[in-house]
Amino acid sequence: MNETTVTLVGNVATNVEYRETVSGGVARFRFAVTARRWDRERAAWTDGATSFYTVSAWRSLGANLAASVSVGEPLVVHGRLKVREEELDGRRKTFVDVDAVAVGHDLTRGTAAFRRATRQAAEASAALATPATPATPVLEQGVPDSSPPTGPERVDYPLVAAP
Repeated sequence: MNETTVTLVGNVATNVEYRETVSGGVARFRFAVTARRWDRERAAWTDGATSFYTVSAWRSLGANLAASVSVGEPLVVHGRLKVREEELDGRRKTFVDVDAVAVGHDLTRGTAAFRRATRQAAEASAALATPATPATPVLEQGVPDSSPPTGPERVDYPLVAAP
C-alpha cells in the first residue's frame, strides 16, 4: 500500500493527551509548523503561515511521548500523513493528521538527555495507569509498534480546534 510519509519540524501546541485503549495506549497532541524564509530586503528571517496537525502515537511511542513532551517544546515528527474531510456545522472542513512512527526533540534548538525505558518500570506503571495519567515509557525490545491498529478496535477521538 502506498502511504505518504512526512517529516515535520515544529512545536507542541497542546498538552499531550494519553489514553489506554483495548489495543494499547495512544498519545495525541496538536503540532504547529511555521514556515520560515530569509527576507533579503530586511536581512532577517520572516515567519510564514502556521499549519496545525493532530499527531497520534501508539503503544510504547505514545507512552514515551506522554512522559517526555510538553507544550512549546520543539520536535521532529516522522509519520504517515492522513487527510480527511468532515462536515461540521454545515461546513466542509479538512483535517490533517499524522500517525507518528518516530518523534524526537529538535536538537538544533536545545539539548536533551535520553533515558532508556525499561520493561519492569513499564509493567509496574501499567497497573497504575489511568486514562488521565500518562504511563511510564515502554520499550518493546526492537519491535516496531507505532502503527495504529486496524479494524474495529481503533478509537478516533474528537479533534480540538487549533489555537
